[in-house]
Amino acid sequence: MPKLKSRSRSTNNSKKQTKYIFVTGGVLSGLGKGITAASIGNILKARGFSVFMQKFDQYLNVDAGTLNPAEHGEVFVTDDGGETDLDLGHYERFIDVNLSRVSSVMTGQIYRSILDKERAGYFLGKTIQVIPHVTDEVKERIKKAARESQADILITEIGGTVGDYEGTHFIEAIRQMVYDVGRENVLYIHVGFVPYLAVSEELKTKPLQNSVHDLQAMGIQPDVVICRSDYPIRNGIISKIALFAGVDPDAVIPLETVSTVYEVPLILERYNLDSFIINKFQLKVTQRKNGSWANLVARIKKPKKNKLRLALVGKYMGMKDTYLSVTEALKSAALFNDCELHIEWVDSEKLPRRGAAEALKNVDAILVPGGFGKRGIEGKILAAQYAREKKIPYLGLCLGLQIAVIEFARNVCKLKDANSMEFNPKAEHQVIYVMPEQEKKLLKREYGGSMRLGAWQCILKPGTKAQAAYGTDKISERHRHRYEVNNKYRKILEAKGMVISGTTPDKQLVEIVEYADHPFFVGVQFHPEFKSRPLTPGPLFREFIKAALARSKPRKK
Repeated sequence: MPKLKSRSRSTNNSKKQTKYIFVTGGVLSGLGKGITAASIGNILKARGFSVFMQKFDQYLNVDAGTLNPAEHGEVFVTDDGGETDLDLGHYERFIDVNLSRVSSVMTGQIYRSILDKERAGYFLGKTIQVIPHVTDEVKERIKKAARESQADILITEIGGTVGDYEGTHFIEAIRQMVYDVGRENVLYIHVGFVPYLAVSEELKTKPLQNSVHDLQAMGIQPDVVICRSDYPIRNGIISKIALFAGVDPDAVIPLETVSTVYEVPLILERYNLDSFIINKFQLKVTQRKNGSWANLVARIKKPKKNKLRLALVGKYMGMKDTYLSVTEALKSAALFNDCELHIEWVDSEKLPRRGAAEALKNVDAILVPGGFGKRGIEGKILAAQYAREKKIPYLGLCLGLQIAVIEFARNVCKLKDANSMEFNPKAEHQVIYVMPEQEKKLLKREYGGSMRLGAWQCILKPGTKAQAAYGTDKISERHRHRYEVNNKYRKILEAKGMVISGTTPDKQLVEIVEYADHPFFVGVQFHPEFKSRPLTPGPLFREFIKAALARSKPRKK
């Protein structure tokens, strides 16, 4: 292989040269590669470097917006309206940086961009090929993230596993990056699984060795190998992996399964990965800025004063990752309030048969998250009614607000046929109605990327629970929906006691509803879970848990 020349030019049009870290995975999916990448970002940011992150996915979808949440987990939304893979939620929670559309790239985006250029004559009659056209497009997405973020370090996670045919264009592109920016500005980290064989009672390194060899066969020599395992990895195994992977033993890091994912950055620090990266990139050496993350992990592990039982009434019960940001926001809020939280997963489709009184009798709080379609809706309505009548703290997110409005319209305003246009287009009282600009898109069957997406401003009504939680009159939260409260019914709802505590600046759209005569009953049209962070839990989640503690007789441990 020819010797690589150092390149002094910057890819982000500034004097600062962004450093690039590429994280690949091997052996099998679901290793926690996203958590690992996020943890690397965490420890580097803690050393004073600006960090930005992105994820490449192999799917031919353009984005994650139309993927089935029961199969792929939640769709995470960025401030600028990007519908992305859930790993971006991990990134934001670990590095406390608002990411953007450039942080989430799927193969469908790459091919659509190339084909659009080809149709427009951009390539001047050339034949379009994977190399160089597809790989150039991938590299441009990497460099764009560097330019726009102006970060010291860009971390790019390559989805899937090495050896997948669908991901070869990504691997080839990141191999070529060393020729574009210089080998001294690129670092490869490979995450692989070390399985335990119960028959022989030993860890087997061969799958990881083969994974590294596959990566090397594609032209990439990893600088660091991270070994995921459910069992302790001894020094002898580390030496063996280092030998076969062609790396120094100090660059082989065992990463065993832990009780909380927030401990992973501390483990990587313990093995001096941050120092290894700093030395590799010849960056200025600094110490960790503060101990807030270590304190966070210590608080998570510390016994809690109280216990709470919370019902999450959802419809996607096959995969808990569907509500990942919600559960992480709840855990952070519980930690802030020094309580141990037990989440009871209540299937809204089955709830009518069980009855709300039976399904929810032992809970201290009820949360109804977002979702689409009419399946399970009546169960959610029963849960909202039970929370309102029994004075149980309730938090409704997106669909959860709409459910609260439908329930209130039916049972308090006596509009028996009240419903959402989404669930029953023939209902007489469509208290939830499609937004005008969305109606045209639905008629054209434009579903992908067509909802009200991203961060929007909301004006809060003074003296309300929402305003007290945020401590300000103006907020910005992220949205993902097509339907809104029908303005035709606003006066009717308010006359019966529903408080509209948040609206868009022009007052045309209802963003938050609540009840004054209730310990805590708040429904929001947005998704506050997306901006909640472990060190700074979302204000509504924080106050929701606080209200549940105040209402209940705290269960002492």
